[in-house]
Amino acid sequence: MEKGNQERRIIIIGAAGRDFHNFNTCYRDNPRYKVVAFTAAQIPDIADRKYPASLAGALYPEGIPIYDQDQLEGLIQELDADECVFSYSDVPYQFVMALGAKVNAAGADFSLLGHKNTMIKSSKPVIGVGAIRTGCGKSQTSRRIAEILMARGLKVIAIRHPMPYGDLAAQKVQRFATIEDLDKYKCTIEEMEEYEPHIVRGNVIYAGVDYQAILEAAENDPLGCDVILWDGGNNDFPFYKPDLMVTVVDPHRPGHELSYYPGEVTLRLADVAVINKIDSADFDNIQQVRANIEKLNPRALVVDAASTISVDKPELIKGKRVLVIEDGPTLTHGDMKIGAGIVAARRYGAAELVDPRPYAVGRLADTYRIYPNIGTLLPAMGYGDQQINDLAATIEKCPCDSVVIATPIDLGRIIKIGKPSTRVGYTLQEIGQPTMEDALEPIIRKLGKK
Repeated sequence: MEKGNQERRIIIIGAAGRDFHNFNTCYRDNPRYKVVAFTAAQIPDIADRKYPASLAGALYPEGIPIYDQDQLEGLIQELDADECVFSYSDVPYQFVMALGAKVNAAGADFSLLGHKNTMIKSSKPVIGVGAIRTGCGKSQTSRRIAEILMARGLKVIAIRHPMPYGDLAAQKVQRFATIEDLDKYKCTIEEMEEYEPHIVRGNVIYAGVDYQAILEAAENDPLGCDVILWDGGNNDFPFYKPDLMVTVVDPHRPGHELSYYPGEVTLRLADVAVINKIDSADFDNIQQVRANIEKLNPRALVVDAASTISVDKPELIKGKRVLVIEDGPTLTHGDMKIGAGIVAARRYGAAELVDPRPYAVGRLADTYRIYPNIGTLLPAMGYGDQQINDLAATIEKCPCDSVVIATPIDLGRIIKIGKPSTRVGYTLQEIGQPTMEDALEPIIRKLGKK
């Protein structure tokens, strides 16, 4: 048989998220293709396992092995792969094309899948929230949208971009309605940071692996569903076809909207572009981002917004030597060196930011080696028990007067912090006109709400 008439052998290059969705929507039941492997990157401890047969379908009775991305070139040869499909997010264009060069040199085609064949259509209106980078403020934007819709009497079901770092079969469909559900599904700190803020505000959030099954469950949620709110991950574009697409840009990283994949895709798809953090960004950077929005997507409605900071115990910052803890992924593959905790420490008069790097232990020390530009911040890494234990030990070793916690969750609920601590909150506040409510009005009217 000619090679062209055989099934096409595929390796999906991923990070436990978009890769599984691309498989489910494009390859799972398609006999023209044979997915011979996944590779994994970005997230620790997700290689050396399998995409299980119960999710992979009838064509894959043994499941599909997952390897470390470092093995990719050898796998292309060993598995006789015809094509490698890049399927993860928040990486610079140089990285994407350098990886493509490796794949091509090893003999395989290199491809990227678009939204035509990967977005699923919902029977409910869908509002998608994405960003041009990790750490722009997607989550606070999603929360603001949910608050507006709920205040208008609409039942909002949020669906989060996948973070399936545990038992994939058990994580097929996850529903989070109470804090206890976080323990039920053995969530990592990274998962809690995304789910808990929705739960405490009173709306249900789904996540998992199979996003067709998740959508069907969400549309038929026992509490009712008027609107699906896609709460995106990294800078990926939605898994569902949005009726309204909201993309958040960050003037602390001007130009990144033109140079990171797939952030530029997400901005080009936007109906609404939110310029966040204008209260703490340089004017010239704000104007640069505004000009780039106009260049890429002149039809987008532009909403200006501030990321407003609140501190529950400001007396624990003023004049103190503080250890600042920020959201982990924002500092690692998001490349951010300033977050809400740093802004709060400076605004409320901290005497010193304590550098945690000399005191980092175990997996956290590894994190600083992998991401050497994090700076004087402590990433709240917690992809597993070992990282959580190392986080607690690092906090304990740091010679600080107090701890400034700028993660979206109550970190003290997860680990014992034996030092005075204060929590930093951050919310989206629109500045001037148009507002987010203006942007949502067509969907609200369509649903018969005033």
